[in-house]
Amino acid sequence: KGNVEVFRPYQIVCKKSTGSSGINAEYGGSGSNVDITVIRKGNVEVFRPYQIVCKKSTGSSGINAEYGDTEFTSKMISSKMELLKLRTGREGRVVSALRMLKQYLFRYQGYISAALVLGGVDVNGPALYTVYPHGSTDKLPYVTMGSGSLAAMSVFEDGFKMGMNEEEAKNLVFHAIRAGIVNDLGSGSNVDITVIRKGNVEVFRPYQIVCKKSERAGDYTFPIGTTVVTSSTEMVPFSALTVTDEEVMEIS
Repeated sequence: KGNVEVFRPYQIVCKKSTGSSGINAEYGGSGSNVDITVIRKGNVEVFRPYQIVCKKSTGSSGINAEYGDTEFTSKMISSKMELLKLRTGREGRVVSALRMLKQYLFRYQGYISAALVLGGVDVNGPALYTVYPHGSTDKLPYVTMGSGSLAAMSVFEDGFKMGMNEEEAKNLVFHAIRAGIVNDLGSGSNVDITVIRKGNVEVFRPYQIVCKKSERAGDYTFPIGTTVVTSSTEMVPFSALTVTDEEVMEIS
């Protein structure tokens, strides 16, 4: 009574970071990904996504202002999933986080620019979902989101098959995200892959550098006088001004 005290943050339940175009694929009971975490029962590795709760994670797609929407939407769902876990006494299911996300985003009709990839494992096994800003969702064995997702999806559709081994999945994911990089200026330059198996996590960072920054071919500095100045105006500093007339007005 009489004062307000803010504990910020009181506790960080789940760590977060950002990403751009993200893709994910399942293979033989394990997972391989780029910029998105695959969560498997018994271990958790967070690598450039926003984590929802212990065995679920969301990856972001989009840049600049969209990161804020993705971040705070994921924080909100993370809090709700933690409350659900405390209320029920067990881990929440992936579909629970999905339902919360889609209902929240649908309410705002796309004005919250949060495009997400949600992945996790529960009693029903592994699951991958895409969640669009207007609230629609997909459940697929391989998913892509972000500005480079169309190019990545074309590689997935051509090369994905059920029951792939780890090397096949890593190779497919690499070529998919590489297609996203070379066809989109906003999808970075490196391919980073995280493989999560039962009992251990292996990170390949960078798995391969697709685009390296090159040296400038020429000198683009121009000497003074290159452009002809036709007219100029001298700026008078405020301190040099003199008050010649002053009037005081009453405001009722």
